[in-house]
Amino acid sequence: MDKIEQYRQIIKQVLTEHSQIQLVYGDVEVYTVFDSEGDRYQVVRSGWNKSRRVYGSLIHIDLKGDKIWIQYDGTEVGVANELVEQGIPKQDIVLAYHAPFMRQYGEFAVG
Repeated sequence: MDKIEQYRQIIKQVLTEHSQIQLVYGDVEVYTVFDSEGDRYQVVRSGWNKSRRVYGSLIHIDLKGDKIWIQYDGTEVGVANELVEQGIPKQDIVLAYHAPFMRQYGEFAVG
C-alpha cells in the first residue's frame, strides 16, 4: 500500500472513532463525511440542544499532495497527535488552522 492510501485509511479510522463518541447533551448526531476522490474528510455534528441548533465540523482534514492538512480540530486531545501515534510523521502534517507565518515555529510541517 502506498503512503497516501495508508494515510487515507488512518484518517478514516481516527475520524470514525471520533464519530462514535456520544455527546452528553441534546439530540445531536455525530457522523463522518468521507470524500475519497477529493481527499476531504470530516466529522460533523448536527442536531439540537434544547432550542439551540448544533451544526458544524468537529474535525476537517484534507489530503493535498503528500501532506495531511488539518483544516479544523475541535477535539481536546488534538487529532494531529492521534495521527502521529498511528505512525504518520510530523513533517507530513500541516496544522492549516495556524497562520502560515506561524507554522515555522511549531513541530509540524509548514505546508
